[in-house]
Amino acid sequence: MFAFLVMNTCNDLSQNADTLMGKTTETNSQKLSTPFGMRSDPQPRWDVLKILNFVAVLSFILSVVKFASDFSAYVADSSTLVIFLGVWSGFLCYFLGFFGMSFIDHDEILAGSSSMSSELCQKKIEKVAINVKEVKSLTKSTKSASFEKETFASPKKNPLHPPAAETPVCTAAGSVVPTTRSSGKSEKTLFAPAGNDALSMTNAGIATLVCENKIKDHTLEKRFNSDRVVLIRRMVFEKTLATLGPSVALDSLSSAAPECDNFYERIHGANCEIVVGYVPLPVGVVGPLTLNGETVYVPMATTEGCLIASTNRGCKAISSGEGAFCSILNDGITRAPCVRLPSARRAAELAIWCGVSDNFAKLKAAFESTTSFGKLLEAKPTVAGRNVYIRLKCFSGDAMGMNMVSKGSLAAIDLLKSCFPEMILVALSGNMCTDKKAAATNWIEGRGKSVVAEATIPRKVVEATLKTTVKAIVDTNINKNL
Repeated sequence: MFAFLVMNTCNDLSQNADTLMGKTTETNSQKLSTPFGMRSDPQPRWDVLKILNFVAVLSFILSVVKFASDFSAYVADSSTLVIFLGVWSGFLCYFLGFFGMSFIDHDEILAGSSSMSSELCQKKIEKVAINVKEVKSLTKSTKSASFEKETFASPKKNPLHPPAAETPVCTAAGSVVPTTRSSGKSEKTLFAPAGNDALSMTNAGIATLVCENKIKDHTLEKRFNSDRVVLIRRMVFEKTLATLGPSVALDSLSSAAPECDNFYERIHGANCEIVVGYVPLPVGVVGPLTLNGETVYVPMATTEGCLIASTNRGCKAISSGEGAFCSILNDGITRAPCVRLPSARRAAELAIWCGVSDNFAKLKAAFESTTSFGKLLEAKPTVAGRNVYIRLKCFSGDAMGMNMVSKGSLAAIDLLKSCFPEMILVALSGNMCTDKKAAATNWIEGRGKSVVAEATIPRKVVEATLKTTVKAIVDTNINKNL
């Protein structure tokens, strides 16, 4: 207690002296903004504590020396021994309570206290700033509410168009009677369904009739020359799009037929419906490529820059070696209709029926009646309860052949219905084809063209043409794909 009083008394006396001399005390706000180590409020007197430590240690040593100088006499005198023990107990209490504090770095304590005080002050200042900012933003939002309402108001929505009264149907190529250009036979001799009055009307007049749904859009090719139909249909869509707002969607789309005989007539019924023009696509040439001991050049249509250049670089690397060797192992596009029978027994009977060679010949004839190029190669049924998935495999020539095999599959299903009247077609594609997705059946059975290709590129060619090394290619492939 004595040491504590001594440590604080001097500071209190100096503070009272400052007050008597007329110095003003710090306000609460000043105390908050002043670091702890620099404030004038009471603090421990570290210099006094150090002096007391030296005095206590020196006194303790002297008492021990005095006791040791006449040890036998002090031990024999009980009253003197009690005095020594009492003094030593006082020293021990002091050492336990205050002596260790002299080894503490009080400058570090003051610095830590100062930083804590600064952080508290900074948090309070930030809190006040946030409150002020919220008040300002609330005032600003109140003032600009009407402005934002007018500026950021959602635009007026255009009226929705009703669904189309009718939609075009897919027609087989060659099913539509071809027309001639205006330089050949007149439209009157080719088409009569609309009458002579419609044929003599202007394109704008016919477009008005189409907009009024008096002439169906998808029947225009049956009534008029295909080149003229494109111009009429563009007028129709320009009027239709105008109801949604200003539009220049068709302005940059080419409509004049390119230098190709019967361009639009050849498209109708085979490639595209509701035609309003075409988009020219640049075509590049890849090659020379040495393939199976022969030189080939490959045309490639693309809008992707660097594709032709990088492909040519690969062709150069392959041809600089022994060339490439390629073999087609399997060639056939597939479609697997799903049909349902009344019972699993009848489903099994249908599957067995498809396996008979004479019956397959009937399916093949029905299938190939819809196409001039497609050839039915296989009909493989899979039974799952009352459902049967008939995987039809078709050779499609140079075409990918999905429309071809779909039309042929419908004809095959019609033949099966004549033999199994209770059969129901669940879906033309039963998802065992399998189209547009990875499937185990495609890996096992194959779909489309199954090809094996091989090429050996010498090390020097890899370094000179491909600008890399064989080891780098192998390492990259392992890290990316394995």
